[in-house]
Amino acid sequence: MSAPLVMLQDVAKSFGRRLLVQNRSFTLSGINITVNRGEVVGILGESGSGKSTVANIITRLTSYDAGSYVYDGRDVSGYLKSESFGFKSKVQIVFQDPYGSLNPRVTVADSIGEGIKLHQPQLGKTGREARVRQLLDEVGLPPDCGDRYPREFSGGQRQRIAIARALAVEPELLVCDEPLSSLDVSIQAQVLELFVKLIRERHLTIVFISHDVNVVRLICDRVYVMHEGRIVEEGRAHDVLTHPQNEYTERLLAAVY
Repeated sequence: MSAPLVMLQDVAKSFGRRLLVQNRSFTLSGINITVNRGEVVGILGESGSGKSTVANIITRLTSYDAGSYVYDGRDVSGYLKSESFGFKSKVQIVFQDPYGSLNPRVTVADSIGEGIKLHQPQLGKTGREARVRQLLDEVGLPPDCGDRYPREFSGGQRQRIAIARALAVEPELLVCDEPLSSLDVSIQAQVLELFVKLIRERHLTIVFISHDVNVVRLICDRVYVMHEGRIVEEGRAHDVLTHPQNEYTERLLAAVY
């Protein structure tokens, strides 16, 4: 069996009160997470549990204070500059807010093509344009809409654009940080169907951050449940969400039914 793609071991991170909107300090501690290639791993918990901080650590958007992060057998703390650049194409993130994650002054084609230009320069302009059209079609948008701007699209369409942008560089790992929560319920279902399709067709490795038990149950192989900066339960998604062993997980499930 191959080594895990992601290993967080005893990772900790503290935030001072002044850095937080909630006017309180926050500590992430003892985080142990493993993600194997081809898995969809859920991180489930309420708002403020630390899920997004974990997502930001995995994508290296946030540093950590203690512990270790090993990606594909290599400790990321020892990366050279070239390795850090390469990491940006290996790990991509889809953010919660499709309105804020896209540059309103840049066309859709340029937004999607930016990563391709940086990480796959051998494609050239013609190859890049063809790749952008292919990605738009793959996420269910007209391939010829690349000359339009984000403001011309609905929230669900913008999230599809954000997904296309994340997939553009063929990442090894896709981190999805509450990608459905800012969308209308009917649009959530459509975007969720897109994720199911992409997982099936692309055999993606995904870390899926969510507070929605039903979404995690539907698409995740394994799940980590977080509460107040700690992992309180982990296991196969079906087992954890059917027969929870932790009181907090039981309360999460009880709130759904």
